[in-house]
Amino acid sequence: MVGIEDSEPPLKRVKGPLGESKSSPEDSSLTESLACSLGDVMARPLTSQGDGETIGSKGVIKRSEFIKIITRALYSLGYDKSGALLEEESGISLHSSVVDLFMQQVMDGKWDESVATLHKIGLSDEKAVKSASFLILEQKFRELLKMDKLSTALHTLRNEIVPLQINMSRVHELAACIISPSKSAILGLSDVDNEGAKSRSEFLTKLQKLLPPSIVIPEKRLEHLVESALDVQRDSCAFHNSLDSDLSLYSDHQCGRNRIPTQTLQILEAHSDEVWFLQFSHDGKYLASSSKDQSAIIWEVKEDGQVLLKHMLTGHQKPVSTVSWSPDDQQLLTCGQEEVIRRWDVGSGECLKLYEKSGVDLISCGWFPDGKGIFAGMTDMSICLWDLDGKELECWKGQKTLRISDMAITDDGKRIISICSETAILLLDREAKFERWIEEDEVVTTFTLSKDNKFLLVNLINQEIHLWSIESDPKLVSKYMGHKRARFVIRSCFGGFEQAFIASGSEDSQVYIWHRCSGELLKALPGHSGAVNSVSWNPANLHMLASASDDRTIRIWGLGHLNIKHRDQSNGIVHHCNGRS
Repeated sequence: MVGIEDSEPPLKRVKGPLGESKSSPEDSSLTESLACSLGDVMARPLTSQGDGETIGSKGVIKRSEFIKIITRALYSLGYDKSGALLEEESGISLHSSVVDLFMQQVMDGKWDESVATLHKIGLSDEKAVKSASFLILEQKFRELLKMDKLSTALHTLRNEIVPLQINMSRVHELAACIISPSKSAILGLSDVDNEGAKSRSEFLTKLQKLLPPSIVIPEKRLEHLVESALDVQRDSCAFHNSLDSDLSLYSDHQCGRNRIPTQTLQILEAHSDEVWFLQFSHDGKYLASSSKDQSAIIWEVKEDGQVLLKHMLTGHQKPVSTVSWSPDDQQLLTCGQEEVIRRWDVGSGECLKLYEKSGVDLISCGWFPDGKGIFAGMTDMSICLWDLDGKELECWKGQKTLRISDMAITDDGKRIISICSETAILLLDREAKFERWIEEDEVVTTFTLSKDNKFLLVNLINQEIHLWSIESDPKLVSKYMGHKRARFVIRSCFGGFEQAFIASGSEDSQVYIWHRCSGELLKALPGHSGAVNSVSWNPANLHMLASASDDRTIRIWGLGHLNIKHRDQSNGIVHHCNGRS
């Protein structure tokens, strides 16, 4: 609680931390003119309830707090005249006169006076008073050291800081700076500005955080309240799939189902057989697909959203089961079904390296996070890590992966994840040599690792998709149902804003989309004429989804507001649709 009432005119108060103001000095006539021009507006009382102590329709906002927060925001933005006028018109001062005096003394480097004034502010928390006093006296100590006044600094340490009897570890560090001046740089004590203005302004900001918000309104409090309100609106939006830049203060935010990609915008028909897998690059500029026709294709996503064939990758002697993008999206791995792994240059389409191991076939592949190595699952149930030249670096023997298996590695390179039995997924810690498992009651077919490496999306043979948290001990979080799976490997993916949605293929020729948190099935998208084997959500475009099907096509789904004419390409047929399937 403030101990001393205001007695000084608002225009003379310090609204620290002090800095350059956007408003230039003007004479009193301009100030008076501005006050008059705003008078009619600012003198009007805010809509209030009861005795005027609260405002707003619910009567829960205290009028004085509301005005102080607006005043604080005006000063923070550099609108000093507007802030002072609001104080004068409302009759509500931002700070008490004793707080203004305290802040001015800090800015002037009057450390002893500021400590004395601190005790007059009316803080009831003795611990807060001591902590603030310690901070002030440490700043005094820092500036004395900077001016080479070692004896005075030592006196301050012994007779002013030590008696506070707090933060003794820091006291020892300060003492070391007197004994060995070189330690000042290590502890950050040599950063004090010669003039002191910048250093003191930053220090005052730090000091204010120790004072109760009822005494000093926190910096950017209004911005924090507005951002919190936007967060609440965004979190309560069931179909939220918009960038933060799309949020506005002018109206309440609410996304509709039309923010989810549900309309076919393109049909890509370059494969000559079933399309088994597809995946967007990390930057969303490319899409790679693999097929039973023993080929893989790199598609380029243009700025206008069109997806065009870039390279047809041939050379495999068996169907290509999966693809994997390098961390920098400059290279691509393709894995033949129980065959070999090929590494391709995305720019030229050239095959750079072929990986194989004598006596066993390869069934899955992926990149090491630094892009300097690859890992693969083998038909002998082992997992191997190679450098780009093909030299084996590590190999884990035993029942680590099945013949049809997904694999993943976390971004820190510490954990390798693979399907290790029909109903279990292995979480292998490479450094700790520690193994954990996710155990399901049904057969696991595929899985997908979330972008933040904290969740695993697991597809099961019983037509369910399970979401597992894998941060610590694996925990089942949610289930998604509705799609069809009887004979084939069907894959799902995360997608949308902060991966808030789950998408999956299905044997009934549809693409299914669920809300990740609620588990609600939002949409089933018809269009394909065969089983949908794989889906991928563009990580850079919240409104672009791709699906691969046994009907030999890839569909690009969007919001349906594009109007692109139908056209064919000589290097791969591409049908452009007007938002319809």
